[in-house]
Amino acid sequence: MKRWLAILLVAFTAGSALAAGRPSLNAYFQSNLTDTAYQKKTFDRVAKAWKAPAAADLPTIGKKTVVQAVIAKDGMLSSAAVSMSSGRKGWDDAALKAVRAASPFDPLPAGYRHPSLEVHFHVAFVDANTK
Repeated sequence: MKRWLAILLVAFTAGSALAAGRPSLNAYFQSNLTDTAYQKKTFDRVAKAWKAPAAADLPTIGKKTVVQAVIAKDGMLSSAAVSMSSGRKGWDDAALKAVRAASPFDPLPAGYRHPSLEVHFHVAFVDANTK
């Protein structure tokens, strides 16, 4: 069983259509990747690519989408799929699109000895009044 290293709880905002809530992104990397600079850069690319869906596609507060992605040694996205749905297709599609749009990523660090890296991106819809 793989162990995961959770990093970078950072919220990002996406406009006034999200009056009652806001998106929040978390990225979980395999624990055998310890390069925090690489993790941060990968996270930042996905956060920058995020585009909020239409208000009608927002999930209820507390729901999230998980996108399971595999990054190849050269930084190309080998695969990306929604492994957990928020219950709103538009939100799920926006999360998957952000991961795909962020690709290609930087090549995996030279010291990383595996042919690929699995990352789980969690895009939650959280109460706008929480930090």
